[in-house]
Amino acid sequence: MLTGKGLTFGGSLARTEATGYGLCYFTAEALKCMRNDSFAGKTVVISGSGNVATYACEKATELGAKVVTMSDSNGYVYDPNGIDLDYVKELKQVRRGRIKEYAETHKDATYVADCSKVWTVPCDIALPCATQNEINKESAEALVKNGCTVVCEGANMPSTPEAIEVYLSNGVLYGPAKAANAGGVAVSGLEMSQNSERLSWTFEEVDAKLKNIMTGIFHASYDASVAAGSEGNLMVGANCAGFLKVATAMMAQGITY
Repeated sequence: MLTGKGLTFGGSLARTEATGYGLCYFTAEALKCMRNDSFAGKTVVISGSGNVATYACEKATELGAKVVTMSDSNGYVYDPNGIDLDYVKELKQVRRGRIKEYAETHKDATYVADCSKVWTVPCDIALPCATQNEINKESAEALVKNGCTVVCEGANMPSTPEAIEVYLSNGVLYGPAKAANAGGVAVSGLEMSQNSERLSWTFEEVDAKLKNIMTGIFHASYDASVAAGSEGNLMVGANCAGFLKVATAMMAQGITY
């Protein structure tokens, strides 16, 4: 009724791709500003095979990375040549098949019937896009041990508190879900803006606005982390930025403390 509507009755182009694309825009800006780096040449591990995972894979690949895993609730596939996303789209979006079928048609791919083990695959960047609490302390330690230096969250709260502590204590660039996966809701807001103005923006227009929003969310989080005395801790920064936005609005409307 409000957002995610069909295109024939007020929906927005790029809404399906928004969370996955937005995750990569946030991650790319964090890499650029905090590490003077990019997705180019990086090996990426992604969990899930729904909309968030699919379009995170698409955008990460477009930005120069090689995505080597995707998963579902039964297990994960590892393809050292890089995930064949066209096949995954046809498998999951058209045939509604299981991810294990990927390994049956791609000779170099391996299927493992335990989705939690996807975090043992060596990578530079991990993008959890499946479900809550999918990375525990043991999984986080495996990521760090195998060279992962960036974890940004596409799913809602995919890392347990113990896993987050592992990231922070090992200098991993950690993008919390409350900031990194905001692209879906951002485009829902853009959808309602189009409805109010009786407009229909092109895919490219919505995508450009999404990129600007996610870039802004990173900088708001980073700047707040600096102001809070925890430079680079984007979890602290996102918490502080979100709290201050609400608190400032409340005070502007007459709430005192």
